[in-house]
Amino acid sequence: MGRDNHPRERQARKLARKKARRGAYERILIVCEGEKTEPLYFEEIRREYRIHTANVRVLPSEAGTSPMQVVEFAKKVFFDEGKKFEKIYAVFDRDDHLKFHEAVDFARSLDGKLRTDEKGRVAFIALPSIPCFELWFLLHYREVNHDLHRTSVMQELKRFLPAYEKGQLGHFAITREALPTAYRNAELLAREKERQGRDFPSTDVPVLVRLLTTLRE
Repeated sequence: MGRDNHPRERQARKLARKKARRGAYERILIVCEGEKTEPLYFEEIRREYRIHTANVRVLPSEAGTSPMQVVEFAKKVFFDEGKKFEKIYAVFDRDDHLKFHEAVDFARSLDGKLRTDEKGRVAFIALPSIPCFELWFLLHYREVNHDLHRTSVMQELKRFLPAYEKGQLGHFAITREALPTAYRNAELLAREKERQGRDFPSTDVPVLVRLLTTLRE
């Protein structure tokens, strides 16, 4: 039997064809708490940067909107779809969820423990926002250095985006030019949260935005 017909060689060729079809970069699953705003925002970035759907899948959680349900649904999708994702992101809000910290810990416990269909380790990452996803949009326009309830975040955001409503299209296009400001303000909040050692306003959303906007570079 020729070497080219060896099962390992055939498998290698099959994997090479799969990678060529989906692009030579990571396969990413994004599961969001919200049914509209968050998925639409990440889908908009995916389309803007011409990232193939074979590489990036964006889904709302169908298991419920609590942080734990978002993480559990992301894990379920990973197995249901053939363990094909190298990175999994669970996007959810702090709000008043009782098991918020348990969900963050559960995601952390899965990080590096799952294996892809190609036997690689899977990064499983929780991306919480305290108090809510809209904080990320607000950071495009100003610094935040004090506690905020989600109601206050929405009120503040409407000072800069009077027509803002959840579930609208075009949030990335509207805020894109202010991304450098948002990155800087989010980093300042992250440092302050670490200094205070509590659920101070913060968001890990820029981790995913940076990834998606540079994935094909």
